[in-house]
Amino acid sequence: MTTTSSATRAKPAAQAGAFFARLSSTQIVYLVALLVLIAGSILVATTGRSFFSPGNISAILTGTSVLGFVAIGQTLVILVGSLDLSVSYVTSLASLIGAGVMANQSGNVPAAVALALGISAVIGLINGLIVAGLKVHGFIATLGMGLIISGYLATNYKGSFGQAPLSFRLIGATGLGPVPISTLIMLACAALVLLMLHRTRIGHHIYAVGGNRDVARMSGVRVPGAVITAHVICSVLAGMAGLLLASRLGVGSPTVGTQGGYDLLSIAAVVLGGTLLAGGKGSVVGTLGGVLIFAMLDNIMSVLQINPFMKDVVRGVVIVVAVAVYARRTIVTRPPRFGHGGHQQEIQP
Repeated sequence: MTTTSSATRAKPAAQAGAFFARLSSTQIVYLVALLVLIAGSILVATTGRSFFSPGNISAILTGTSVLGFVAIGQTLVILVGSLDLSVSYVTSLASLIGAGVMANQSGNVPAAVALALGISAVIGLINGLIVAGLKVHGFIATLGMGLIISGYLATNYKGSFGQAPLSFRLIGATGLGPVPISTLIMLACAALVLLMLHRTRIGHHIYAVGGNRDVARMSGVRVPGAVITAHVICSVLAGMAGLLLASRLGVGSPTVGTQGGYDLLSIAAVVLGGTLLAGGKGSVVGTLGGVLIFAMLDNIMSVLQINPFMKDVVRGVVIVVAVAVYARRTIVTRPPRFGHGGHQQEIQP
């Protein structure tokens, strides 16, 4: 009787395990987002507020915009097997350049945007050339670039700089219903990057290089081109995040990127979205799910007036749990030479 009861209890657990094994990493991250949504609506309701009020939805979507830009670019860099730790400094620099060139003049907006994104692209190009040409790991190359930019910012800017005109500030302050314009722009960029990854040769090369650089090279893939392209796009998107922050604040700030912690948060969102840090597997759609989870968690904790330092604790727990879940989805058994006749099987994300 006891054996029968144990078997009965084990059956649902086995079925649940099989169900999760069939899910892709992207499906899992959106399932987690749904659970956070449900839990958040209940917790926020205890304060007498509605989680689904237009104002709260707008606040959550606004929170996804800046991190979304940076995380989309970080996804490309990680997919190609690299990292970019300079994005927060590029974000700060772009906000300063944009607001400084605008100088509260609407006619200067096009030139300011072009210059900010152009300099961001140059920084990404240098990062890519160092990683691809000098064979320096992206972690070290972009850390060095970040320190260079940080030193420049600290030396030349002691506070806010420049001023964005009203026409530009409206981008960060208006929306279509509860959906901010900045979020729509971020989603449009995500769609373009998604199209590039799955419909163009360079997109396929990015996946190939991240999967196995040597095999990709022997297959005729131009490895440096894929690496450089990923870093350039990553820096440009970080520059767009800086322009968005300038639009919201009305001025440029030398610390706006580092205070937001967008370098590590973007990596965390990418990992939470199911992209492998080793490269070669992952998706922009999953990254957006990771960004949404962080935005909802921040919003919930703000509404509940939880200690701001607890946000980092919660983020850390979420990241560790996510990585643990993805690791459990890779089933490895002993190879035949150990006498168990096993095999190795990996469940694709």
